[in-house]
Amino acid sequence: MSKIKEFWRFLKKDSWQSWFISLILAVVLIKFIFFPLLSLITGSPLPLVVVESCSMYHESKFDSWWEKNSEWYEGKNITKENFENYPIKGGLNKGDIVFIVGRGGYDEGDIIVFNANRRYPLIHRIVGVEPINTKGDHNPDQIDIEKSVSDDEIVGRALFKVPYVGWVKLVFFEPFKPINGRGLCH
Repeated sequence: MSKIKEFWRFLKKDSWQSWFISLILAVVLIKFIFFPLLSLITGSPLPLVVVESCSMYHESKFDSWWEKNSEWYEGKNITKENFENYPIKGGLNKGDIVFIVGRGGYDEGDIIVFNANRRYPLIHRIVGVEPINTKGDHNPDQIDIEKSVSDDEIVGRALFKVPYVGWVKLVFFEPFKPINGRGLCH
């Protein structure tokens, strides 16, 4: 027990060595304990996702956004009233952290994360369930890989978002993106 107290006192010291060891411990705890435990609890291999693009962005309040985008959705028999009852109806912004729960039980309007033969998973809204197909709220139309998403491609469903906190991660990757993909959504 005295070794533990001694180690704890070392971590409390104001030195670069204690800071470095604390940083290593934090990374180890997050990577090997926090995330695996959160994955087990949520039933999703990606329980927290940082939104890295503007494909789910709503550039204005809901009524203005709907006025601009209603034609596409109404063509899929999705009314304004339907959309107003969807989870996270205001879309997602780049840098939001999204809490994801496991597979199964998807409804029209749910935001899902899925792997579609891409390097990174996509996070888009379900606009049809037979078969499951999705669309980014900000995108003008669907891309081919969204038109038929199989159950085994789905990582999970978005439960809620924490705005902008993901920029802590994104700030390190933004300089490596194409110029038109950098920065805030607009």
